[in-house]
Amino acid sequence: MQKKMTIEEAARHFGVSKEAIHNRIRRGTLKALIENDIKYVLVNSDAKQRSTQTHKTAPGSAAVAGFTNYLQEQNRELQQKIEKLEAETRRLREEKEQLLIEERRRIEQIYKEKDEQLKNILNAISSKFLLEAKPMTQEEHLEAEIEEKPEPTIISLKKYLKKSGINEKKRKKIYTKVKKIAKKDKRFFIEDSKIYLDIASFDYSDVF
Repeated sequence: MQKKMTIEEAARHFGVSKEAIHNRIRRGTLKALIENDIKYVLVNSDAKQRSTQTHKTAPGSAAVAGFTNYLQEQNRELQQKIEKLEAETRRLREEKEQLLIEERRRIEQIYKEKDEQLKNILNAISSKFLLEAKPMTQEEHLEAEIEEKPEPTIISLKKYLKKSGINEKKRKKIYTKVKKIAKKDKRFFIEDSKIYLDIASFDYSDVF
């Protein structure tokens, strides 16, 4: 007659380790089934007695059992060492992360202090210049206001043509002509889609 037992119950029933029960399942000497995610083994009611008798009569069974216990003890010690190493690894990783965070904060503080020092230096220099600068007298203000501004040497093409007194029709014709050659002719330069002349440096009589 077969009886359903858990792995742990079967191990106690036969007087062996749970690993030994799993080995018997793999070898097919014990049948297993799973119910509600729990593995059970089917054990004959007289299996314990036969197993016990086999252990009593089998030569060297005591030595095998002792070696098995030794291996199990070694396995437990290794598992403890692995857990200890994993804990140590986690601790070292956390310490490393904390050191990195502290180092980043220290660098940020250094840059912040340097920025403050630079601001203070610039403020001091600015204050010194303001104190040393002499205010303009009323006469100097008047002279600056009435001083004739020099004629600009760089001027936009449209403004130049308008000031030259050329009629509108001719201005459009010249502008179209210059627009075609401006990119290749070094006497012209373009900025923000506007064409400029340098009347102090170049002659444009061949164009106008």
